[in-house]
Amino acid sequence: MARSKFTIRTRAALAMAVGCLAAASCGTATSQSSPAQPTSSPLPTSAAPEPTATTTPTTAPEPGTATPTPTPAGPPEFAAKISPVTRQLLKYSWRPGCPVPLSGLRLITMTYWGFDDKPHTGELVVNKSAVDDVVSIFRRLYDWRWPINKMEVVDVYKGDDFDSIDANNTSAFNCRPATGSSSWSKHAYGLAIDINPRENPYVSSNGSVAHSNARKFAKRPVRAPGVINPGDRVVKAFGAKGWEWGGYWSGIKDYQHFSKGGG
Repeated sequence: MARSKFTIRTRAALAMAVGCLAAASCGTATSQSSPAQPTSSPLPTSAAPEPTATTTPTTAPEPGTATPTPTPAGPPEFAAKISPVTRQLLKYSWRPGCPVPLSGLRLITMTYWGFDDKPHTGELVVNKSAVDDVVSIFRRLYDWRWPINKMEVVDVYKGDDFDSIDANNTSAFNCRPATGSSSWSKHAYGLAIDINPRENPYVSSNGSVAHSNARKFAKRPVRAPGVINPGDRVVKAFGAKGWEWGGYWSGIKDYQHFSKGGG
């Protein structure tokens, strides 16, 4: 009987020990595999701020570093300014008794293309009725880069037509008679223009040229800068405005000369 009780107590103790071990094991497993706590929903956030423009600071070049070379600008656009003339401006080329009063003339200050392949500013005095024609034609010459040696009022040469031509000066108004005539030249009305007189000389009916610097240009056609040839674009530009070319005259040839309506 005593042995039987001992056996029962031993089995009970073993059962308790196994139970404790099982409980410990379950506790450990429970703690390791416990479900994740639910996460709360994120709170709504305010709208993102609008992006703002930022200014990139300019960094000064280090001393000794190369500075970029600016791109050179092209030639200026053609420009023309129209002004009344004064007695002082035309103190040699105009006088009382001329066929057009000072009020009938205008000074055109305008751009022209030079033989040096650069733009220049020149002056022509013309009849006020011819201003639009002249500006339109010389705008085309400039756009073509068609060269003109110089463009000054004839008064720079004290009204001396020979000296102005000898200087290869392009000019217009000059109150004088026509060459070899007692009648007024179209220049006296401001309705004629002489262009590059060295390259486009006045040639007498016998073929002679008064200016020695122009003799090699006495015949046509001549292929050279600033030369006017029969039917070329310069002749056509003037012709489209009703200006006739002296190179078409019979006998005498005045290659430099354009006049409104001829003569």
